[in-house]
This record gives sequence, C-alpha cells and structure tokens, in this order.
Amino acid sequence: MKVGSKSYLKLTGLIYLLIAITGGFSIAYMPNEIFVSGDGMMTTQNIIDNIDLFRLGIVGDIFVLIFEIILTVLLYRLFKVVSSTIAMVATFARFAMSIIMGINLVNYLVPLLILEKTDYLNGLQANEIDSIILLFMEAHKFGEYIWQLFFALHLIALGYLIFKSKYFPCFLGILMMVGSIGYASDSMIKLLLISNEMVSIANIVLLVIAVFGELAFTFWLLIKKINFRNPNINQIKTT
Repeated sequence: MKVGSKSYLKLTGLIYLLIAITGGFSIAYMPNEIFVSGDGMMTTQNIIDNIDLFRLGIVGDIFVLIFEIILTVLLYRLFKVVSSTIAMVATFARFAMSIIMGINLVNYLVPLLILEKTDYLNGLQANEIDSIILLFMEAHKFGEYIWQLFFALHLIALGYLIFKSKYFPCFLGILMMVGSIGYASDSMIKLLLISNEMVSIANIVLLVIAVFGELAFTFWLLIKKINFRNPNINQIKTT
C-alpha cells in the first residue's frame, strides 16, 4: 500500500474517526456519568449503579490506545517527506501521550478492584473507602491533564506539517496549531489549580477550534481527493 494512495489515506482517516468515536465515549461521556468531583459517596454509588458502563469505558480506553499506536505510525509515514524532524517530534509526542494514557488506566482499575474485592479493605469504614475511590478518580483526571500537554505538542507539530505539506488545505494546519494552545493552557491551569473565568472561556474556544480542525482533517482524509504536489510521497511504500 503506497503512503499517498487513496486506500492509505482512507485507512488513516478511519483510524482517526474510530479514536474520535471511542474516545468520545470513554474519555468524555463515561466519566461525566460516573465522576462527581469532591463527592466520594456519590462517585462510588455511580460506579456501583453503572458498573457495566464503567467497565466499557475502560475497554474503550484500551481500544483508543491500540488505535493511537496505529495512527501515530500512519501519520509519521505520511508526513515524514515534509519534515522528518517535525514528523518525529509529532510521533514521539503522541507516543508519550499514549504511554501516559495507559499508565493512567490504573487509576480506573483500582476503584474497580476495590468494589469487586471488598475483602481487601475490611478494616475501613464506608466513607474511607469512598474517599480512596474518589482519590483515584481525581488522580485519573489529573493524568488526563498531563497527557494533554503532550497531545498539544503533537497537535502543533502535526498542524505545521499539514500547513507546509501543500497537499492539504492550509487552514486545517492553522486550526490545529491554534487549537493546541487550548490543550496546553487548559492542562497548565488545571494542574496548577488556577481558577480564572476568562482564561477558562478562552480555553473552551480554543479546544473547540482544535476539535473542529481534527474532525475536518479526518473527513478530508476520508472524503476528499487529495492532489499530492510532492511526488516523493507516492514513492514511499509500506512494508
């Protein structure tokens, strides 16, 4: 399969779309249904009442990690002819993000283990168990803020590659580079426990721009016919 072929591009777009759908469920929907910040009792009860949803969220995260590895390789081979150095930065940043996401899954598995194997904590009161579960759920949230920093680095590198490639619309790259600021800023203010309403609003706008840029890039890969002006891209074959 040639890197610049229609099937290669559609495969890249499909993997991107699968990450968006699966991640939308496991990273956005499931935690919003389960996690109640600052309320251990309610969070624990939500896990118990929605245990299958919680498990599905964990499975979804696992599939996201698998898709991330595939997509990272596909993107590297697609853009290394534009700039091998920047493509490598984008690749390692996304791999680092995936590693942190994988480690962060432990913070979901511990509450599940506590609730499934209650004899582990026989000496603790119910409110103490709730506090432990809340601690791990909070830790998972902070883990997300950490991997978002690496995703921001990936996004600005990928945006630059798209912008310089000449075979994708420049505005797609610009959207990603601008949106990456939202991920980086949101992570920093959350990790440093800073509260600023104006900054939060600005971050939401930037995050929307980033999501729009990624979705536009995804559907461009899936639908649009791309004219590769750089002939070298069609000379690279996958092994």
